[in-house]
Amino acid sequence: MKSLLPLIGLALLAGCTSGPPIDHRYASVSQDSRVHYVILHYTGDDFPRSLENLTKGGVSSHYLITDHPAAIYQLVDEHQRAYHAGISAWGNDTQLNYSSIGIELVNPGYQDTPQGRVFFGYAPEQIALLIDLLKQIVARHQIAPEHILGHNEIAPQRKVDPGPLFPWRRLAQAGLIRWPAADQVAQRQQTFEQQLPDIAWFQRKLLQYGYVFPCSDQWDEMTRKVLVAFQMKYRPSRFDGIPDAETAALLDVVTSEPFANP
Repeated sequence: MKSLLPLIGLALLAGCTSGPPIDHRYASVSQDSRVHYVILHYTGDDFPRSLENLTKGGVSSHYLITDHPAAIYQLVDEHQRAYHAGISAWGNDTQLNYSSIGIELVNPGYQDTPQGRVFFGYAPEQIALLIDLLKQIVARHQIAPEHILGHNEIAPQRKVDPGPLFPWRRLAQAGLIRWPAADQVAQRQQTFEQQLPDIAWFQRKLLQYGYVFPCSDQWDEMTRKVLVAFQMKYRPSRFDGIPDAETAALLDVVTSEPFANP
């Protein structure tokens, strides 16, 4: 009889900690996912070090996609918060760790050389896996195309990943994000070549697109870094942060309604 007492005690304890019975027959129609964003990163390191940093350090991401061979690892459940975005903002939203899924891609990032900074490209099979994963995430959480973003877009003052060689256009071709139509850009570029808008116009357009930064009506370093992030995405062949007619045309198109097609 004495041997049964511990078992009975455990059973009573389990009953006490299981909580009251809950009826799950009814569900409210007024609900949606807490996840509103997907943020894309490069790790800046190889796979072993990336995995160690994301599983044993102070940062984390929901997914890690390797390059050679390409494979997807889930490190954090989608319903849990991962620490990948840091101090971040987009539109009216801040602290995007709370409302985003983070995806890290194994990639060295960049190397500074005597000839300047050199960025590394992405393996095609790695991007193919990313696209498949993004389609699943979008379907699960109803992510808007304008909410699939790079780390440099939500934190342009301190981040440059996923870098200018990330193939955003491939994501547009897969129907995941929207892309400015070339004919619309060319048409507006002709207009802006005659008269380039002032700095205040560029700042208003960047704010309208979603970037968050102080709007001073002056060409300052904060504005330059935001424009670099924009150019990396839509005009990666030149991302010097200098306002020009082509950048103005791209900005004008992407802030138009309806947004252009890929």
